[in-house]
Amino acid sequence: MFNHRQVWQLALPMIIANISTPVLGLVDTAMMGHLSSPLYLGAVAIGGMIFDFLFWGFGFLRMGTTGLTAQAFGQNNLPEIIAILWRAMLISLLIGFVILLCQKPIGQLGFFVIQSSPEIENLGLQYFDIRIWSAPATLSLYAISGWLLGLQNVKAPLAIVITTNLSNIVLDLLFVVKFQWAVQGVALASVCAEYIGLFLAVTLLLRNKQYLMRKPVWSVVFQLNKLKAMLYVNQNLFIRTLCLIFAFAFFTTQSAQFGEIILAANTVLLHFQTFLAYTLDGLANAAEVLSGRAIGRKNKQLLKQAVLTTGLWSLLIAIVFSAIYLFFGKEIIYLLTNLESIRNTALEYLPWLLILPLISSPSFLFDGIFVGATLSKQMRDTMIISVLGCFLPVYYFNLSLQNHGLWLAFSCFMIIRSFLMVVVFLQKYKNLC
Repeated sequence: MFNHRQVWQLALPMIIANISTPVLGLVDTAMMGHLSSPLYLGAVAIGGMIFDFLFWGFGFLRMGTTGLTAQAFGQNNLPEIIAILWRAMLISLLIGFVILLCQKPIGQLGFFVIQSSPEIENLGLQYFDIRIWSAPATLSLYAISGWLLGLQNVKAPLAIVITTNLSNIVLDLLFVVKFQWAVQGVALASVCAEYIGLFLAVTLLLRNKQYLMRKPVWSVVFQLNKLKAMLYVNQNLFIRTLCLIFAFAFFTTQSAQFGEIILAANTVLLHFQTFLAYTLDGLANAAEVLSGRAIGRKNKQLLKQAVLTTGLWSLLIAIVFSAIYLFFGKEIIYLLTNLESIRNTALEYLPWLLILPLISSPSFLFDGIFVGATLSKQMRDTMIISVLGCFLPVYYFNLSLQNHGLWLAFSCFMIIRSFLMVVVFLQKYKNLC
């Protein structure tokens, strides 16, 4: 059994680590938002969205690795723990190098799908051509961090994320502020920071002597049924993540159709939701580990306690975020941009951000629980239904509302996603342990 203190021993380091990522996004936004034109902010938003498709799409390398490792850890299955790391690393490096080989068609497809002005597309391509070289490092970091987290080692992933993002911020200041490289500087800073993070990750990985001093049993690493299980989990998580990214990409693409000012304002406001997501993901990470361990031990009471305890704290954090956005939303917007047209537009749509923490918090929490329970098929199905059955229809039935209709559709998407995940978990609970 465990108590609230033990939950926070897992969750707090990951919350700190996760928050550093949107802080980095805020730094990028603030730097672009204080340049002479909104084109820079729009270019980074569009270019960054393509990498959301690429890198978030392969987020299964972390999520799937965490869930499988946590269950193997709960079973005290040492050979399988080692084998999971090798499988995840081999898959991540293979995907990373394939992305580099296919970078030209990926870029062409990305900017073909995302329609924007020629000026924004030109700047976005400059960002893309540099940022793409971070792919092998980024995906390897997913695999290593997921494996360490599955072992309940939260300090190492914290150190990796903090080091990577602090490096990125420092290099942003150097390349953008001092050298005046604008979008190219932002992209180069990201590439350099990812490889700095990978160097630290490998260094920390080598300290896990209990696991890495033993030679991997290759017959176990390439065991057919285990490979199929990992690929099945990863396949479902990949589809689920692509659907989620599509929702955000659709949101950004439609924002661009309303003009550069709406695009920039929505980009600023999405950072509010990103901050919430990364904070609640810290609790979701704790839920991943605790639920995976409980299922590995076949302890139903431990699983129930994990859900209720992390659920309580998730709700409290959502309430705090809604209060912060209510009382300090204007100040946050003004901090992110000094362009008056973007400020006024963002303030018009700020009320949507006041309700989003409350309606979306269950979905973030149950993402973690589903990962720990390796309910990847259910994660996939609920996401597909939420995007295709809710988000898109609500938007197209409310086109007359324009950008308010876009925010309405996004809010409904979060409500349905949260509802479906709770219902599915209650149905599956009895058979998990």
